[in-house]
Amino acid sequence: MNTESRRGAVRSGVAYLVLIAGALFTVAPLVLSASTAFKTPGQFSGESALTPPHPVTLDNFRTVLDQGLGRAVIVTALMTVCITIGQLLVSILAAYAFARTSFPGREALFWVYLGTMMVPSAVTLIPLYLMFAKLGWLNTFWALVLPFLFGSPYAIFLLRQYFRAIPGELIDAARTDGANTLDILVHVVVPMSRPILATLTVITVVTQWNSFMWPLVAASGAKWQVLTVATANMQTQYNSQWPLIMAATTLAIAPLVVVFVVFQRQVLRSIAWTGLK
Repeated sequence: MNTESRRGAVRSGVAYLVLIAGALFTVAPLVLSASTAFKTPGQFSGESALTPPHPVTLDNFRTVLDQGLGRAVIVTALMTVCITIGQLLVSILAAYAFARTSFPGREALFWVYLGTMMVPSAVTLIPLYLMFAKLGWLNTFWALVLPFLFGSPYAIFLLRQYFRAIPGELIDAARTDGANTLDILVHVVVPMSRPILATLTVITVVTQWNSFMWPLVAASGAKWQVLTVATANMQTQYNSQWPLIMAATTLAIAPLVVVFVVFQRQVLRSIAWTGLK
């Protein structure tokens, strides 16, 4: 092996070690949280935090579910599903309009809309609260969903760039065959955009599942309490009973892990496509 090959091997080895260390630092807290959730209070207080649970107990999960966390999971899941579907539908339509149709002021309107990403969410919190209070929609499911249902600037920007990269010949061929705009969007553009749509699905699900500030303000009652708010309340309620708190945390994290596992192949394809472009 020559000197250049040795240097390349060393660089690769160092890179892999750094990546492995980063992965361990990322995954270790999650593993520790899940391990603690399956321990009894006696095991947690009398043994090292790194000791695996023995025997495994589900009592912590039963306790937090009985205390209202189960309803919070259902509310959060319904909210996340509704917002994800609404954002994807509206973003696809808007992005296609900005990418493939011509109308007066298209570019100006797009950049003005994109500029709303620079507005901090805290700035719109009070106006949104006052608007929903006037409508009498506070502490309702609509208060959780409506502000985020109709697309997002980030999703529209990402899809617009993706749609513009689709060969125009394919769209022209479909139009020559008699397809209208909706047919082209449904049968040509969307099937070719599955990787980026999967990525946006994961991003939207994670963002809405972890949403805290607006649900805390808009739905202060227990009926429409979301998972993040319920978990924060349990940290106060159970104080230092860490197995119960970690059980609630594990329930909050588990669905996100499942979503990533389901969509990981499409997400990686999207990343690879972006890198190639």
